[in-house]
This record gives sequence, structure tokens and C-alpha cells, in this order.
Amino acid sequence: MFSFLGIYVLGRPVAIYSGSIIDVFARLGVSEEAVRSTLARMVKRGLLERHRRGRKMYFGLTPRASAILEDGRRRVWETGAVNRDWDGTWTIVGFSLPDSRRSTRHDLRSRLIWAGFGLLQNGVWIAPGVKDVAQILEPLDLGDHVTVLTARAAKPTESADLVRKAFDTDQIAARYRAFLNRWDTSDPLPSAPDDLARQLLLHTDWLQLVRQDPHLPAEHLPADWPAIRAERVFQTLARAYEPRAGVIARTVLDELAV
Repeated sequence: MFSFLGIYVLGRPVAIYSGSIIDVFARLGVSEEAVRSTLARMVKRGLLERHRRGRKMYFGLTPRASAILEDGRRRVWETGAVNRDWDGTWTIVGFSLPDSRRSTRHDLRSRLIWAGFGLLQNGVWIAPGVKDVAQILEPLDLGDHVTVLTARAAKPTESADLVRKAFDTDQIAARYRAFLNRWDTSDPLPSAPDDLARQLLLHTDWLQLVRQDPHLPAEHLPADWPAIRAERVFQTLARAYEPRAGVIARTVLDELAV
């Protein structure tokens, strides 16, 4: 759903009829019940807002959803798969939360992972570069429970050791190789009904990858790091699918100006 909204709604003053969203996701084998349930949850979470016209219900983005999708767009198209501009700085976040705030602890960890942090040791997370942690954690109201520092590695600690300890590079590489196995072929997903379906699946796969990628410094990664090739494959296919997918979307989507 985030891939669909990011491609066809973000940056446009429109809301989309629920029935046409259902038609789009039917191409992916998603049931009407699942789509309606997802839309309802997103409304409840403040990500979508309803607009009624006659008997039809349309769904548009809230400012919160637009901010999340814009961040995803930057990750997909601007950040790049490899960090070639790292200056040696690390952002360090330490926290200790009582058991009574277990759900907050879960949200905190999720936000740190999304922002590219890895767990160095119990309660201590690190990420390459300078991160705006205040913005990342603002909704959680953590107060004195969190400490944030920026630092550089000093002997006997090496940055390569920090990468090895805090990040599972083998697992990250495996995810990129799985992406390549699926998409780096002469005819990706031949069972998909059309290029709109392929476009949404491609973007979803890639967004999942970049969401889990901490954007580690290139100097501490193998020369044959699979993310480099995977990024080229994604961009090539995304450009190839866009024209035909756009034509199909224009015929399927019922839009309401908002």
C-alpha cells in the first residue's frame, strides 16, 4: 500500500476511490477484505483521511503519511545503495526504559532500525554519520531515558569493528542477492498480469531492502557488495515499467480532487 500511495498519490492533491484501489490490489492477489481492512487501519493511525462523494468513499494522504512517503521516496531515489560520503562520524543512542514502557521500547527500536542504527551492545545503538535523533524520537516522549552523542572511533576501536559488531552484513548482502535472484532476469515475474503489478511488487521489494539497509560506509564493505548491482537493476526496471503501468493506472484509478 505504501508503494502504491508513494507512486500514485504522493505530491498530488487527490484522493482515490476505494473500489479502484481494490481493483489494483486484485492484480497482486490481495483480497477485497484485506484492502478494506488495511485502509481502515491506516485511517485509524492517522495516515489516510476519508472523502465521501455520493455513495463512493475516497482516501487521501494526511500530512503525516506524506512525510513518511517522502522519506521513503528519498531513500529509494536519492540516498543510494552505498554510503560513499561518510566522514568517520558515528551517532550513538543509549537508552534505558522501564518494563511499563515496553511498547515504547519496541517503537524506539523500530524507529532506530528505520533510521539506519544497529545494536552495538545492550541499550546502545550506533549509525554512521550524523542523525537527527531528536526528530526521529520526538513522538515518543522519552525525556531523560535517552542519551545521544556523536563520536569517532579511537584506538583500540576501529570503525570496521563497529560495523562488524553492530550490523549483520552477511544478512544484508543475502537480502540483496535474493532481490537479484527475483528481478535480475530476462523476464522478471512472468506470472504477473501486467506492468502495474510488476511495478508495485518491484517498488515494494526495493523499499523493504532500503528500509532495512543501514547505509554502511563503502570503505568497510566488500568490493563486490551486491547492493550496487541491485540498485542498477531496480532503477532500470522501474523506468521500464513506469510508462505502461501509468497508462493502466490512469484507466483504473477513480480520483477525486481534494
